[in-house]
Amino acid sequence: MSEKKLQIALPGAAGKMGQMIASLVAESSDIEICAASEHNESPAIGSIMGGVKINADAHILGIGSSGVIIDFTRPDATMRHLDIALASGTAMVVGTTGLTADEEAVLRKAATQIPIVYCANTSVGVTLLGQIVEQIARQLDAEWDIEIVETHHNQKIDAPSGTALALGRAAAKGRDIDLDADKESGRDGITGARKSGAIGFAALRGGDVAGEHTVTFFGQQERIEITHRATSRVIFARGALKAARFAACQKPGLYTMDDVLSASNHASS
Repeated sequence: MSEKKLQIALPGAAGKMGQMIASLVAESSDIEICAASEHNESPAIGSIMGGVKINADAHILGIGSSGVIIDFTRPDATMRHLDIALASGTAMVVGTTGLTADEEAVLRKAATQIPIVYCANTSVGVTLLGQIVEQIARQLDAEWDIEIVETHHNQKIDAPSGTALALGRAAAKGRDIDLDADKESGRDGITGARKSGAIGFAALRGGDVAGEHTVTFFGQQERIEITHRATSRVIFARGALKAARFAACQKPGLYTMDDVLSASNHASS
């Protein structure tokens, strides 16, 4: 008797990430799409993806404890999908960026009832980059200036990127400071000298760049640069499926890709 496949509900199914996730699911033997949705005006409504029809009614995403919603949509849509997940007891993987502090608070509260993996970037490489940034920041004093530069395609709507902010939070954690109080971004005009101990951000937009992030630690007569380049969105889709497999086995709680990788490493050791 064959083992039951993990069921995935996919909002934003016709988007770039939705299509990439669907293509990987088609190659997987242990996972399948059982529900897919799009916004009401999408021309994809009624088309078939992964053997299921794309629906305008998001309530089909509530597939219960046997499955996971993978959400890479927009904050307002993610909050609606979260309500559906709560009502149906469905675990979630949330890769949506640009959530406000209030929306993140709602997410944390929901995680007391269902498992949620929330991460600005599901790439394994970026997850490791965050761990390294935290470690380096912990070893260096405030005389080392930290700057984060991110580059994305020209259709991205938020800046700095969620990944850049996550890297900033990693640096702030290593330095034991509050990122909100020590963040500098969008410099323009006569800004004055750089604030000591601040974490700076710069955003570049152009072409079809999937995502590039560089964290630089500037010292006196030396600097440390660490860069991650995503050459395809497939790495985010691959990580999202890894996160979904993890979420399906967890108790209610708010998890990150660090938890996903830790569990994966323990399982393979």
